Amino acid sequence: MGHSPLEFSDCYLDSPCFRDSLKGYEQELERTNKFIKDVIKDGNSLISAIKGYSSAVQKFSQTLQSFQFDFIGDTMTDDEINIAESFKEFADLLQEVEIERMMMLQNADDLLIKPLEGFRKDQIGLTKERKKKFDKDSEKFYSLLDRHLHLSSKKKETQLQEADVQLDKEKQNFYESSLEYVYQIQEVQESKKFSIVEPVLAFLHCLFTSNSLTFELTQDFLPYKQQLQLSLQNTRNHFTSTREEMEDLKKRMTDAPIVCKLKGQSTIEGYLYSQEKRALGITWVKYYCKYEKDRKVLSMTPLEQKPGPKQVTQELTLKSCIRRKSDSIDKRFCFDVETNERPGTLTLQAPSETNRRLWIEAMDGKEPIYHSPITKRDEMELNEVGFRFVRKCINAVEATGITTEGVYRTVGSNIQVQKLLNSFFDPKCPGNVDLQTSDWDIKTITSSLKFYLRNLSEPVMTYKMHRELVSAAKSENLDYRLGAIHCLVYRLPDNHREMLELIIRHLSRVCEYSKENLMSPSNMGVIFGPTLMRAQEDTVAAMMNIKFQNIVVELLIEHCNKIFSGPPEENTVPPVPPPRITPRTHKPITISKRPVRGRPGIQHGLSESEGEGDNGSKARTPGERPVICRPPVRPPDPPCRIALAQKTEPKTEIISGGKEDIPSSVVASRTKFFESASRPRGSPPSPPNRIAMEES
Repeated sequence: MGHSPLEFSDCYLDSPCFRDSLKGYEQELERTNKFIKDVIKDGNSLISAIKGYSSAVQKFSQTLQSFQFDFIGDTMTDDEINIAESFKEFADLLQEVEIERMMMLQNADDLLIKPLEGFRKDQIGLTKERKKKFDKDSEKFYSLLDRHLHLSSKKKETQLQEADVQLDKEKQNFYESSLEYVYQIQEVQESKKFSIVEPVLAFLHCLFTSNSLTFELTQDFLPYKQQLQLSLQNTRNHFTSTREEMEDLKKRMTDAPIVCKLKGQSTIEGYLYSQEKRALGITWVKYYCKYEKDRKVLSMTPLEQKPGPKQVTQELTLKSCIRRKSDSIDKRFCFDVETNERPGTLTLQAPSETNRRLWIEAMDGKEPIYHSPITKRDEMELNEVGFRFVRKCINAVEATGITTEGVYRTVGSNIQVQKLLNSFFDPKCPGNVDLQTSDWDIKTITSSLKFYLRNLSEPVMTYKMHRELVSAAKSENLDYRLGAIHCLVYRLPDNHREMLELIIRHLSRVCEYSKENLMSPSNMGVIFGPTLMRAQEDTVAAMMNIKFQNIVVELLIEHCNKIFSGPPEENTVPPVPPPRITPRTHKPITISKRPVRGRPGIQHGLSESEGEGDNGSKARTPGERPVICRPPVRPPDPPCRIALAQKTEPKTEIISGGKEDIPSSVVASRTKFFESASRPRGSPPSPPNRIAMEES
């Protein structure tokens, strides 16, 4: 098991368990920092000491062999497994390289040392700075809290109020510091998978191509390098999409830290004041309240100690909730509720306007918060109008835009998307829009389709099936993974399965034109994973499963005909997967265990002596290009090197050694996809701009 995810809500509680988990992350950060220093030190030794080349390679390989990745969550994806075992593969390969006595390229410093130094200084250094601020604010807050609790109640009211304000300010500073620190340390833990491995991979590629004596070894290494680069890019893309969701969750937690949603439940809790009549007049009593939306039960625990019997928690069944007008009461942030157990109206006061809006929304009051421009109930369901809309969008894409480069990845105009949705879902004439006219471009149609699917009240692959689908995607047995997803699809409601089949078959047809539109099943999975599936709860642990949602959609596209040709033989619960002691169906990519082969001559018909020059080096045949050792170019973030070498090649090469044979055209397709998908995006100022972020 890896590290437990650090929930942002735990920053507010600051429990001992939270501190212990945070300490584990800090120890892992120090271990990673030490590892990076060792890699940099050993790499410099390798570059500068030709005479000690063999011993430096040996030490470097031992350093790589000793490091193992820790991960967040309970399961790794196939790509993360390849990454986790990559250092072992690198170490074994370096042992073989040491026999060949390769020479180091002059620019190895730019490929290995600088990126690792940059990661250590920029990422790990930033994390340590935020730790210092977190420790400082923590000590300052708890010191102030101790002094605050020892204040005498006989002091002046103004002094007590000033002390309360100062304490609240320090508490907020501490909470914000905690959020920033937890977010940063988890980001470094996730991003190091590719930020550390990628420079090492580039360094090895440079090392193996720097000497003509290692030409055959380079040919053996390239397929592994390209497959591993795909794994790195897939992991980077999953990280980018997960980071955007986590940033959104962190922002919402910063704006409203009192909202602590329980897994799978719609619950809000916090302090409220209740207006009550007493013998001497009206008074306000403080309660700790908890509302469970599913049961419509409001629990109120009084905090004032009264003489007599012990006070118990009241449970009230909610009938209605209405915001209290400001001119009708001399208190701010008030709202009225009616319950079955208490006659009349119960007036409650929230601590702030934001908090009042959250309570009213949770209780389905008159001021709910809508997060999207589609607000009418009918447009949030899978009804006849929705099916008509999806079919029209699909027909338009397949008629005019199926070969468009980056289809479904390129984002349309927010204004045009809202215009299309409002026109199509107009209650006066729903569906009376022709999408195959010049009024609507492909980007607007695809963005509208994704927006509609993502804003359904119940996702296409329902909340109920989400946990089982993710669990199936986590299985290391590929046969079980496919069989379980096949079985679970036919447990969806009929209208949801019909919509899923409609979309997946369309995406499969789009992927058939991947050479033109550069959209492979993997790329489509990244886009439609969060669109067709989402967890009901908003937690960091749920965000970490987005990469497995993408895998589910990718498998549905790749095996579309098999899955939707009919239900499995026994439409029951999927069988229990085989234990881990059995051989894996998916085997990690490897280079060190390949069969050893001899060195054939470059040109057929030449003997070994004839194929070599006087100096013992192999002679080139007429017309053959010399082996020129050029280091791989490092483009701007994200570095996507693997497609650069194939761009000028007219033939299609097959890359073997992984879970599938991957044509170089697909490599180029995925490369271009990740280059555009990882471009920085500005944070949206309003909910409608969420369209621009739904590729994550």
